[in-house]
Amino acid sequence: MQPPQQPVLRDIVLIGGGHTHVGVLKRFAMKPEPGVRLTLICRDTHTPYSGMLPGYVAGHYGYDEVHIDLRRLAEYAGARFFADEAVGIDHDARKVLCRSRPPVPYDWLSINIGSTPRVDALGGAAGHAVPVKPIHQFNDRWQTLLRRIEAHPGRTRVAVVGGGAGGVELLLAMQVRLGSELAARGRDPEDLTFALFTRGETLLPTHNARVRAHFEATLRRRGIEVHAGTEVVAVEAGRLQAADGTWHAADEIVWVTSAGGAGWLKETRLALDDDGFIQVDDTLRSTSDPRIFAAGDIASQVNHPREKAGVFAVRQGRPLADNLRAAVTGRPLSSYRPQARWLALISTGDRHAVASRGRLCLAGDWVWRWKDRIDRRFMARFNDLPPWKRPRAGSRRPAG
Repeated sequence: MQPPQQPVLRDIVLIGGGHTHVGVLKRFAMKPEPGVRLTLICRDTHTPYSGMLPGYVAGHYGYDEVHIDLRRLAEYAGARFFADEAVGIDHDARKVLCRSRPPVPYDWLSINIGSTPRVDALGGAAGHAVPVKPIHQFNDRWQTLLRRIEAHPGRTRVAVVGGGAGGVELLLAMQVRLGSELAARGRDPEDLTFALFTRGETLLPTHNARVRAHFEATLRRRGIEVHAGTEVVAVEAGRLQAADGTWHAADEIVWVTSAGGAGWLKETRLALDDDGFIQVDDTLRSTSDPRIFAAGDIASQVNHPREKAGVFAVRQGRPLADNLRAAVTGRPLSSYRPQARWLALISTGDRHAVASRGRLCLAGDWVWRWKDRIDRRFMARFNDLPPWKRPRAGSRRPAG
C-alpha cells in the first residue's frame, strides 16, 4: 500500500542511475522526507553493477544478477522515473533540459552519470573500437561483439587497450567466455589470440608489486601478448598503430582507457577539471553552483583526489543522501572524506581473484568466492526489496 499523497514542496532531481544514486534512492525509501519529491532521469531502466561486469562477461552471472532495476527501485522510493537523457541545465530557471521530454524543474539537483570514453579524440577509434564506458551501455556493445567473434571464421585476434585493473580484468574474462563459446560450437579455442596494449611501463600501476607480478604471470601463462610502454595513436579496420609507427593486427579492439566527463557539461556553468569532471567540495556539492551535487566517476572531489573506482561511488551513497536531505530541510551539510586506501578484489575470469590493498596481496579461488558473496549481498540490497507497508508515525520503511 502506498502512503497518502502529500503536497510537493521541494523537488530533488537525480540525473543518472549510477551506484551512488541507487544508494540515495534506497535511503530515501527507508526514510521518506515529508513534502520532498524525488525524480530520477535515466535513459536506461536497468543499470549494471561494475563490480560484477567481468563475471558477467566471463559467463558466471546472468543479466538480471548484475543489473539493478531502476524503475522498480524508484517506485519503491516513491520517486518519479523519467526514461530520458539529460542534455543541459538551465541554472537560472533551475530546470534540467532533456532530450525527449519537457524540462524538469528542481530545487536541488544531483548528477551521477559516470564517465564518457574519449574515443573521438583518437583517429579511427570511434568507428573501430568498442568502448567499455559508459558502463550502462556496455551490454549492447558486448553482445554485438560476442556475436561478431562467434561468427568470425578462422583465427580472431582481440586487442584490449588499457593496462589498468579494468582492462586486465576484462581481457581475462573475455578470454574465458569466448574460449568456452567457441568450444561449445565445436571450434578450437586456440583460434582466439589476445593482446594488451598500455602506454604505461607497468600493468595495474596503482597496485603493489606483488599484485602486478601475479597478473603478469597470469597473462604469460594464458598466452596473452603484453605491449607495455606502447601508446596507441590511431585505429583502423583490422589494426591499430603505436606511437613508434608500428601497426598491430586486431580483428576486434576493446577500449578500456581513461575517460572524461560528458560533453554537454561543458555548456553548463559547472566548474569542471581538465578532464571534464564536475568539481565538488567536501560535501559533494558543486564548487560553482550550491544547488547542484555530483558523485561517482563524474565528480572530482577537489580536496581529496582519487582514482575512478566503483568503491568510491558506492560509499558516497550515504553522505550524498544525508547532504541532499540536509540541503532540502535547511540543515548544515556534512563533510565526506574518502578513504586513502581501499580493498580491490580483481578477478582473473576463471573463478579466481586477487585481493589488493596497500601492500596486501592475497590470491586464490577462495578470494573469488569472497568477492562473489560481497557482490551478491550488495545487489540484494537493491533488487530483493521487501513489501512496503504503511509506516506508523515516526517509523521507517524496512531496511531491506
